[in-house]
Amino acid sequence: MPNPIIGYAGLTHLGLNSAAAAADKGFEVIGFHDDASYVTAINEGKLPVTEPGLNELVEKNKARLTFSDDAKSLSRCDLVYISVDVPTDDHGNSDLTPINKIIAASEAVMRPGALLIILCQVPPGFTRNLSRSPKQLYYQVETLIFGSSVERATLPERFIIGCVNPDQKIDSRLEEFLGSFNCPLLPMRYESAELAKISINMCLVASVSVANTMAEICENVGADWSEIVPSLKLDKRIGEFSYLKPGLGIAGGNLERDLNTVIQLSKMHQTDGGVVAAWIENSAYRKEWAWRTMSEVVLSSNPNARVGVLGLAYKENTHCTKNSPSLALLSKLEKFEVCVHDPVVSSDAVGIPVSSPSNAEDVAAEADVLAIMTPWPEYAKLDLNKVSSLMSGRIIIDPYAVLNGQRVKEAGLEYFTLGFSELPNKSESSTFNA
Repeated sequence: MPNPIIGYAGLTHLGLNSAAAAADKGFEVIGFHDDASYVTAINEGKLPVTEPGLNELVEKNKARLTFSDDAKSLSRCDLVYISVDVPTDDHGNSDLTPINKIIAASEAVMRPGALLIILCQVPPGFTRNLSRSPKQLYYQVETLIFGSSVERATLPERFIIGCVNPDQKIDSRLEEFLGSFNCPLLPMRYESAELAKISINMCLVASVSVANTMAEICENVGADWSEIVPSLKLDKRIGEFSYLKPGLGIAGGNLERDLNTVIQLSKMHQTDGGVVAAWIENSAYRKEWAWRTMSEVVLSSNPNARVGVLGLAYKENTHCTKNSPSLALLSKLEKFEVCVHDPVVSSDAVGIPVSSPSNAEDVAAEADVLAIMTPWPEYAKLDLNKVSSLMSGRIIIDPYAVLNGQRVKEAGLEYFTLGFSELPNKSESSTFNA
């Protein structure tokens, strides 16, 4: 029996990475997107998303990859994944309109008996309410991460599959395809699978919230959060892979969407979602760290300060700027002279007038303060002595600790990062009375 043909309806970040990974396993893959110019760009090798290794993976498997703007191309497929990214607003509300549209377009051309698999993230109850026969309908949890999506797509930890009856064997075509990845398969009812992704993200948010809360304590008592983290990762109840790096709140859109979904479900069913509301509040507070620090050490005393900002994307190795802490900071700097750089994101994404040199080090020229707001690896290679000679001021704000703090100081600069402060003098130490 020949291998099943795999289709992906929606070629945004999720669809492109998933399609390339499927082709890399030896399957013929057909990708559909309802935008002719978008598909033309993909076929010309101009991928619309930035992801390390994706261009190479697509090129390697181009003989098994077909991209089309005609939905009828999906009629040859045994499995059709709905894989368009789910847009969200600034409050984390999902817009399911494009999802429903692409499902309708796909079902109109799919051959009888083909499987429809919802891969994009949807709220609980969505899959079961679709009209397709339950025997031909599945939900699969996507677990891609911006910046490491190729690795996640080609080497998944496990597959979480939503189906009408988890006690029954899943369709052999889907089992054959997923089995090629050699990882555990976890079948469960539709609603459980839809909530599994949200549950995973809530655990992630909990870890981030702990890290942010305790890192701020460290900043005020002379502790160093990076010294504490190893003790947590050696605790089996927490684990070596725990996400314990402090950051500037939650960004990217996906986590915000899931928290908003839980808040809405809690209100709908009158359950307690207070801890989720607290996480959201903590995230909003922590996102202001760079602005508070910059205001305190530079802007409050120098209203004519020149500000340099390195990084616009919400995280490294992606073009995504959804809820970017960098853009949030820049929105407050309209009254100041600002210079920015990002290796991928255009300065057009900034909502205020800025200059944008092609070289990252040039951003430091005559800057009173330099903030590294996206931890791009190339920023770790900055020539700190050159940066010091270019700057007018002495302040480096590096929330993600991209730079080596000791080397920053050796270059004659002052260093501010998350989760760390200089050891306080005995007279400056705070006393806590229980």
